[in-house]
Amino acid sequence: MKRKEFIGIVGGTTIAAGTTSYLLSDKSNFSRADIKSADDNNETLKPDEKEILFLASLAPSGHNTQPWFVQYLEPLHWIIGNDKSKWLPAVDPVQRETILSIGTFIQNLEYAADSFGYVCHWNLLAATNQDERVMEVKLIKKESKNAFDIAKIKDRRTVRSNFLSDVLKKKDLEYLVNSESEFIHYLPTTSKESQFINEQTIVANRLQSYRAPAQQELANWIRFSSEDAEKYHDGLTTASMEIAGISGWVVRNFYGKDNVMKNDFRERGIDKVEKEVSASAGWILITSKDETVATLLETGRRMQRLFLKVREKNIAIHPMTQILEESSTRQTVNQSIGISENIQFILRTGYLKTYPEPVSLRRPIDQFIRS
Repeated sequence: MKRKEFIGIVGGTTIAAGTTSYLLSDKSNFSRADIKSADDNNETLKPDEKEILFLASLAPSGHNTQPWFVQYLEPLHWIIGNDKSKWLPAVDPVQRETILSIGTFIQNLEYAADSFGYVCHWNLLAATNQDERVMEVKLIKKESKNAFDIAKIKDRRTVRSNFLSDVLKKKDLEYLVNSESEFIHYLPTTSKESQFINEQTIVANRLQSYRAPAQQELANWIRFSSEDAEKYHDGLTTASMEIAGISGWVVRNFYGKDNVMKNDFRERGIDKVEKEVSASAGWILITSKDETVATLLETGRRMQRLFLKVREKNIAIHPMTQILEESSTRQTVNQSIGISENIQFILRTGYLKTYPEPVSLRRPIDQFIRS
């Protein structure tokens, strides 16, 4: 799974704009804080159900497509579904990353339900990654003890910039991995394995940038203007891609899908990746024993459990899974780093001096619930 970012493309760009045109332009990044609660008008759901489902929807997904829906059967009884309109066939042709993303949604849902005093009873429905009905869930009221802190869900953020290069401290790593060391592997920046991932990430990004279907798919999910961001409530925005100030203004007002397909855009993107991998604490890899639907869902849940721990340690995570999406790089990665299990996540990691607030958009519940 990755959130493919649009990539520092406007450094050094100067646009002479008159006062009138500036005042009429798209002047500020549209982010999650700009979404109004009034956007959700669902009258079927109880207040607890609304809050639980919204918290579940704060899960990460590639290009921020949010590839899930919820079929409402009765109060506190739903089907978690696989929204085919949100698939990314160019980079995820077998929907492996889609199922991983739905796993992160399921983990959020379980934590959110726990915080409201419910226990989840799950029933797996899907046999393949393409099945529309993935998981049935019933929420049963229970006595709440040590409920999960939902602030961790609300504050989770993918960060791409300003990583420190200090290796992760042993005590912090132990906290993050906990009892899941069989599946979570840390490659410190000082290791040859980490350097290999650095190099192959650049190679894979170059391959993907010049693979037209993948680049077009990226273009389709970039919400260049705040108007589009507000309309769709998904995809990649200038805020989530960390393009601020004059650069963000230029992008929102003067860029569109056609720019993404130009070679200068691709090359600036590759340059950005090179800068990113040059500064980090290394990489965290999450593996699985097999690639059944049940295992992929659990692996997505495992990643989300990790993701919800990092902020309190001032550690950032940046999914960069292009190596797994390009056949030539995918074929060599396991042997080169000495891991035999299936690699499902490649996460660039590092300490931050300050942690930014979450900005990625989310669709209102009305847009992903079905009767």
